[in-house]
Amino acid sequence: MRVRLEYGRDGLDVELPDDRVVRSLAYKNAPPLADPVDELERLLVSPIGAIPLSELARDRRDVCIAICDITRPVPNELILRPVLRTLEVAGIAREKITILVATGLHRESKPHEIVEMVGAEIAARYRIEDHRGQEIDEHTYLGESPRGVPIWIDSRYVRADLKITIGLIEPHLMAGFSGGRKLICPGLAGLETVKIWHGPEFIEHPLADCGQLDGNPVHEENTWIARRAGCDFIVNVVIDAQRRPLKFVAGDMEQAFLEGVEFVRGVVTDTVSEPVDVVVTSAAGYPLDTTFYQSIKGMTGALPIVKQGGTIVVAASLTEGIGSPEFQNLFVEHASLESFVARILGKDYFVLDQWQLEELAKVRRKAKVKVVSDGLSAETLNGLFVESAPSVELAVADSLAEYGPDATIAVIPKGPYVLPRVE
Repeated sequence: MRVRLEYGRDGLDVELPDDRVVRSLAYKNAPPLADPVDELERLLVSPIGAIPLSELARDRRDVCIAICDITRPVPNELILRPVLRTLEVAGIAREKITILVATGLHRESKPHEIVEMVGAEIAARYRIEDHRGQEIDEHTYLGESPRGVPIWIDSRYVRADLKITIGLIEPHLMAGFSGGRKLICPGLAGLETVKIWHGPEFIEHPLADCGQLDGNPVHEENTWIARRAGCDFIVNVVIDAQRRPLKFVAGDMEQAFLEGVEFVRGVVTDTVSEPVDVVVTSAAGYPLDTTFYQSIKGMTGALPIVKQGGTIVVAASLTEGIGSPEFQNLFVEHASLESFVARILGKDYFVLDQWQLEELAKVRRKAKVKVVSDGLSAETLNGLFVESAPSVELAVADSLAEYGPDATIAVIPKGPYVLPRVE
């Protein structure tokens, strides 16, 4: 069986034994929007739970538009063009519009990435700035959330007279789904906010999981925080396996987001009849698979369908390496995932990006992980609490030999963008 995994910009073709593959999990058939621009224009005039954007913008002195950073494949240029045109026609001068890249605690954007995200014309004509989560003096304190999270939000957003967010709705390993409120928290939140909201008290909760909103404290808390910070209007997109828009939602931050989530569930959920011994998956290709940090999302995405003691084989390009210096140092500082988890549960320890290693620890409690990549050496990968493999085929062959003649395989070519479930 020949399968093309999302890998880097070009994909990776692999051969798997036909008699062992029980299913290749994928998006359900959903037609891309025939005229995305027309649909966007319609939603800006007839949004969900809100008045038209042109009316919202009337008599506003300025606007801040939050967009996702380079790690999310959002068609920002497509969305921004009608939004910006609507704002200017409503009387907001171009120099009063700030496009704020919601980096969360990710690195700042490179100049060529800005162009890639928004297009050359918008990049040249509008003020585009990065959120810098570790610069506390660039944030405004808005009190505490119900679960005691200190709320520090980018002051440029807080001060804006009109607040708009543009994002992508997809499964998310902690918050259930991305989009909606996530552009604000963690997208525009300061370190002091994120380190508590992403702390063990939230992440270790059994409902802090992919595809889960009800009872999920990560989702509930950042929704509360986003509501406290304020959001006048959102535009969120759902994309298909070719990254074509399937649906837009626009309007009220919560109502529009939830409508988008229901659509996403129907498109990205796929099932197997029972757990399998081996899951072959990806980290969704560029731009998500450029670091080991982000590739962990591909591993967590496979958890619902892999057997206890099974193996997850992940293909990821890792062209930018492991991740932040702080994340890299976690592997140096801790000899095992068990010692790391014990340290963070002790409440006297915090390192930036520790939450992603905590997610890897969740994966490793259930399954082995083998990583195939051109971006990091085998020696480096073997020091990241996973096993390196020279190819997907060899990783699978070794696993099948271990699990025996009745071992089964499932494939998730799109990795974390698909929501796998056992029927």
